[in-house]
Amino acid sequence: MDALECLMTRRSIRTFSAAPVDPQLIQAALAAAMSAPSAGNAQPWHFVLMTARATLDRVPDFHPHAAMARQAQAAVLVCAEPALEKYPGYWPLDCAAATENLLLALHAQGLGAVWVGVYPEQSRLENFRRLLGIPETIIPHSFIPLGHPNMPSGRVDRFRPERLHREVW
Repeated sequence: MDALECLMTRRSIRTFSAAPVDPQLIQAALAAAMSAPSAGNAQPWHFVLMTARATLDRVPDFHPHAAMARQAQAAVLVCAEPALEKYPGYWPLDCAAATENLLLALHAQGLGAVWVGVYPEQSRLENFRRLLGIPETIIPHSFIPLGHPNMPSGRVDRFRPERLHREVW
């Protein structure tokens, strides 16, 4: 799949088959996530890979939009370590870029995933910290349940010419 096809066909996948996911596919997607741009190339991210069924099943108990974790074969929690920043305050953008790279890399390999927001909701941050033993110096940013898609996906034209402004507003 070429890059434009990957970008135009990636969709939020919220239902997954029970088929196991090859760990090498996840590793490749994490490598792509770590290749994302970041302010000053600080790369202030950390990733928590979750594959234990008991752990995945607990997330919907505290996150109202994470029911699909109970079907997912794995999930990645993208986190930030603000102390690594060169330009304070940019870590949310850096983690967003890493998250998008992760989603695209999973899709390019035939897997499905969905971006479930964590930051800036304090209760979600604290619950992930407790569940996964995350230190106070690390901030959970986004939760990405993943697996083999069990729902259709395809190209949708989302281009809106009225939102393109040339030279001036």
